Amino acid sequence: MYYSLPEFFCPGKTCGTNTFVWPLSILFILSLALLACSPQGTPTTTDSSAQPTGKLLQNKGSDTIVNLALAWAEAYMGSHPNVRISVTGGGSGTGIAALINGTVDIANASRAMKDKEIESAEANGVDPVKFTIARDAIAVVVNPHNPIDQLTIDQLSDIYTGKITNWKEVGGEDRPIVLTSRESNSGTYVYFLEHIVRKGDKKSKLLFSPEALLLPSSEGISLETSRNPNAIGYDGLGYVTPEQKTLRIARTPAGPFVAPSVETVNSGDYPIARPLYMYTNGQPSGEIKAYLDWILGDEGQAIVKKLGFVPLQRK
Repeated sequence: MYYSLPEFFCPGKTCGTNTFVWPLSILFILSLALLACSPQGTPTTTDSSAQPTGKLLQNKGSDTIVNLALAWAEAYMGSHPNVRISVTGGGSGTGIAALINGTVDIANASRAMKDKEIESAEANGVDPVKFTIARDAIAVVVNPHNPIDQLTIDQLSDIYTGKITNWKEVGGEDRPIVLTSRESNSGTYVYFLEHIVRKGDKKSKLLFSPEALLLPSSEGISLETSRNPNAIGYDGLGYVTPEQKTLRIARTPAGPFVAPSVETVNSGDYPIARPLYMYTNGQPSGEIKAYLDWILGDEGQAIVKKLGFVPLQRK
C-alpha cells in the first residue's frame, strides 16, 4: 500500500491538508528520539572543576640551565601537586627578554644581566632580582684523538680570535683548528667572549673569528667535537660527554694547569668558572618564593650535584 507522507504519520486519520504539518512532526519526533538516546545527566558544558588547578610558573632562558631546571621542576611538582612549572630554553637572552616583557615568572641566565637590560626592565616597570642558584665550570673540549691536553687563557684567546689556526702552533699535530661555539644569544657565549676571548678587559673589542661555527645547542658542540679530530669547543661541565676530552686550563704559561671539577671550582683553582642565576620581577612571594627556597635548599642542591654542576657552598 502506498502512503503519502501525511498519511504515513497519521494512518487512518485525517491530518489535514496543511502541507507544513508533517515537516514539523518529523522534527518533533527526531528531537524526542535524540533526547531518549542521550545519557541521563550528561552535562552539555565542560565541568570547570575537572580542569587542572593550582599555580602555573613560567620558567624560561639559559640552555645551560635548562636540563637542571627541568629536573628541578619534575622533582618539585612530584611533591607539590598543586604547582605546575613550565620550563623552556632558548638562551639567557631569551629568558631575560621574557622577564623584561613580563611573560615569565622566573628567567634563567648563565650570565648577569647587562646594564642596558636592567634599564629596559625598569622602564617597563620590572624590577629584576637576581638569585645565584648554582655554579658551573666552562669546560674546553676537544676530540679524544687530539694529543693536546692543556692550554692557557692566552692561547684560547688567540685560537678563538683566529690568530692561531693550526694545532701545531700549540704543540699539536699539523692540522687546521675547527672552532665551535654557542650562538650569540647564549650566556655561555657572552661569558666566554668577555672572560676568555677578551681576557676580562672591558675595553677590548676582540671578537670571535668569523670562521667559528656558531651552534644552537650543547648537543651540537658535543657532536662536532666527538666526530671531528680537529675541532675545539666549550660548554658547561654538566654537558661534557665521554666522547669528548676535557683540557686542563691555566691562567699563565707557568701554570698550574687545572681540570674542571666541583672541587676546583669551589677552591677557585679552575679559571673558567661562573655562577648561574635565576631572575624574578621584584622580591618573590607565594609559590615563586617557595620554589626558589626549595632550589636553594638541600634537595634542590643535591640535584645540582647529580647533574654535574657545582652546588652552592653552605656558609
